[in-house]
Amino acid sequence: MTLYDLKPRFQAYLRPYAERLARAGVTANQVTLAAAAGSLVIGFVLSEFGWIRPLFILLPVWLFIRMALNAIDGMLAREFGQKTRLGAYLNELCDVISDAALTLPFAAIAPFRPAEVVLAVLLALIAEYAGVMGPLAGAERRYDGPLGKSDRAFVFAALGLWVGLALPLPDAAHWLMPLICILLAATIWNRVRRGIAQI
Repeated sequence: MTLYDLKPRFQAYLRPYAERLARAGVTANQVTLAAAAGSLVIGFVLSEFGWIRPLFILLPVWLFIRMALNAIDGMLAREFGQKTRLGAYLNELCDVISDAALTLPFAAIAPFRPAEVVLAVLLALIAEYAGVMGPLAGAERRYDGPLGKSDRAFVFAALGLWVGLALPLPDAAHWLMPLICILLAATIWNRVRRGIAQI
């Protein structure tokens, strides 16, 4: 069970908003690009002004908004006839760009080490690529955990809230990034293994 498994309930709550956006002429691709642009802005602000710790409260707020936008763009594409080839590319590319932009600011937060944060970003990218490889190999798009996109959003939202509230991070918190990397490696393994088993 991952947070991705709760997506249908979340979509049901957001469906009226998707309907309003569709009636207003907003497209799925526009929502996808807006989510990516917002992530880049938040990532830039936190990277440049991360010494102002309360700014990190923006992270959990934005991650929730981004999760809603991601759900809405999917509904617009599937349920309102807006699915396009460009949209398929934007959906995957914007996700990994957004993830990187919102994760890298933690490289400047002690006791995390920049190399470990960068490794976590790279493993997250590989995990998403492993998921995308499913259809290319004849399986479904894989969303297996234990640390899928929604789960990572929850972890970094909680971490952003902690930093934003200026709560102390003990030296032992350094092990959080290696743990995240281990869980991402397990995610990659599960997506490849279960994708192959499905063929």
